Amino acid sequence: ATASVKIKVVDIPDPPDAPLVPVVGGDWCSMTWEPPKYDGSSPILGYFIERKKKQSSRWMRLNFDLIKETSFEPKKMIEGVPYEVRIFAVNAIGVSKPSEPSKAFTPLAVTSEPTMLVVDDVTDTTVTVKWRPPETIGAAGLDGYLVEYCIEGTNDWTVSNKEVTEKTKYTITGLTPGSKILVRVKAINKAGASAPRTLQHSVLVKEVVEPPKIRVPRHLKQTYTRRVGEAVNLVVPFQGKPRPKVTWLKEGKPVESSHVSIRNTDCDSIIFIRKAERSHSGNYEMTVQVENYADTAVIDIQIVDLPGPPFSVNIEDVWGENVALVWTPPKDSGNAPITGYTIQKADKKTMEWFTCIEHYHRTCITITELVVGNEYFFRVFSENMCGLSEAATQTKKSALIVKEGSQMKIPEYSDHDFKEPPKFTQPLINTFAVAGYNTTLNCSVRANPRPKVIWMKNKITIIDDPRYRMFSNQGVCTLEIRKPSPYDGGMYTCKAINDLGEAQVECKLEVKVPTQEL
Repeated sequence: ATASVKIKVVDIPDPPDAPLVPVVGGDWCSMTWEPPKYDGSSPILGYFIERKKKQSSRWMRLNFDLIKETSFEPKKMIEGVPYEVRIFAVNAIGVSKPSEPSKAFTPLAVTSEPTMLVVDDVTDTTVTVKWRPPETIGAAGLDGYLVEYCIEGTNDWTVSNKEVTEKTKYTITGLTPGSKILVRVKAINKAGASAPRTLQHSVLVKEVVEPPKIRVPRHLKQTYTRRVGEAVNLVVPFQGKPRPKVTWLKEGKPVESSHVSIRNTDCDSIIFIRKAERSHSGNYEMTVQVENYADTAVIDIQIVDLPGPPFSVNIEDVWGENVALVWTPPKDSGNAPITGYTIQKADKKTMEWFTCIEHYHRTCITITELVVGNEYFFRVFSENMCGLSEAATQTKKSALIVKEGSQMKIPEYSDHDFKEPPKFTQPLINTFAVAGYNTTLNCSVRANPRPKVIWMKNKITIIDDPRYRMFSNQGVCTLEIRKPSPYDGGMYTCKAINDLGEAQVECKLEVKVPTQEL
């Protein structure tokens, strides 16, 4: 007799291929895999799934009951932390070796929706909206926002910005006047788009007329004063919708663009004068207009300069050791009120001028305590907010101080020409200065008429430099250097020029940095 025996060799299955993770959420993912190529000649009963953090070596079992399907959704992962997953196949014989781990993936969540979405502005073709960032922003961060709109009554949403915007304000353009639209905003990050935040009500695409209003700055509500040569830069804000039309008039006539630059924006008007002149003074009238509405403001600009000298100076009377002077105000006040006068005297023998009084307000004065036997000339400077007049008016006649009770015959003299070219009576001296402490350079010059004084550093004229202050009083020329640094060292020159010639002196300035004691 014969018998047949059927032998079946079985084994544990091969491990499946590495799983795929096609979808990742904030704390979960979706994974899929294929059954193992060899099931060990025994049907696959199910699968075990494990996961671990990418930086860890410890795998954690996610299921204790076999999973029959070839897909699974691991949960309760930490957002922003990279993970890997792997699979075990199970048959009646046992558990396979683990599969290769999946590619690392990081759970990321979209943000919450943007907040406080409101309409900021509307024109005939645009709608501007603004909003606040989402309250919840996860590990994926926030890349920007997408703005969408649709016509009321439809659900056909159009993306307005093709690229995300990082700003929380956006203008939708190219809209049809009179249409009604709904607007919504989504926050975008690496995980995708958030739930949208939608305006509660539709928006009518139509410009809202807002009457214009000029907001004159406080410092322009009174006369705006600048000196000749300075720049004038005035910004006058206004409001109104649609964009107001802006016009400027000076003394009732249009402002000439060749003299004054004017630039208008949606919210302000800028008037700019690069180098102010006396002719720029006057009342400037600004008008902003929207349809039949208008608003007007007047700005008074005053450009001032040094005054001219008094028109005439006369000796009214001479008695004892006293001389009475009278004079008339200057024809040119420098476009500013005359604030006073400076009176000087000079002995006819030396013609060196000495100040009798400064900041004197009247147009007559008695000069006392003059020296008997001396013969004096007098001169007067005008003064306004810019300073003293460049020239002075001198008495044509001199005053001879004689002893009381004596009769003195005044000899006749031929007129003497007191003019002379500049000559320095005290030169500049080489100076050492300490860094950070103000220092001065001084020299004296004699000249008639009064010379123009120019200061130079390394042969380059010093002009409008806030580090330097220049003074010239009674022939004494001073240059103050504020808080010098080693950079301010060099050769300094003082040059005096009048119609008869010029002269100059120079010195070397060294600036030393003080050594710090340890």
